[in-house]
Amino acid sequence: MSHKSYQSTLPCSNKLLQKRWDDTYYQEHRKMVHTAKPIVDTKAPKVRPHITSKLKKQQIEQERAKDIERDNTTLLRKMQRIMHTQGSVDHRNEYKHRSLNDLKRQRELERVAKENREMLSRLQKVEPMYKVSDWIDDWQKKETLTERLTTFPEGPPQAKSKTLPLVSSHQHADTIIRIHQ
Repeated sequence: MSHKSYQSTLPCSNKLLQKRWDDTYYQEHRKMVHTAKPIVDTKAPKVRPHITSKLKKQQIEQERAKDIERDNTTLLRKMQRIMHTQGSVDHRNEYKHRSLNDLKRQRELERVAKENREMLSRLQKVEPMYKVSDWIDDWQKKETLTERLTTFPEGPPQAKSKTLPLVSSHQHADTIIRIHQ
């Protein structure tokens, strides 16, 4: 008797038949919705083993582990050798440095030293071009002219003395000549 309380959305002449048709249509609709395939793929993406396993990283880690193991083995051997040899360590390096152009460099050094010695001997044998006596005479002339031109002399003329450094080819700069006027 539920067909009596049924309210159809469309006008109908028989409410019972209209309810059956609507129920059938609704059941078919529910069945189609339940069996419908989605248009958009919402599943998780496929798992790619070559991306998730990271083979290069594993290879690098394995190589690093091998290097560490090799270094540890070498260190262990060295420690065992030290333990068996009363702890003495061989720290001497018997390798002698050998250069391929050592002879050429030595010859060049000898050539330069020989040229330097020859130049020194030539410089020592050369006579000086300047005469110290001419310098002294010139200096004395300039001093007398300066004395004549000054309005205030530098003191009494009898007590006055001047010093002039004299450098000759045979004497050093330590020699000083005193000139009295």
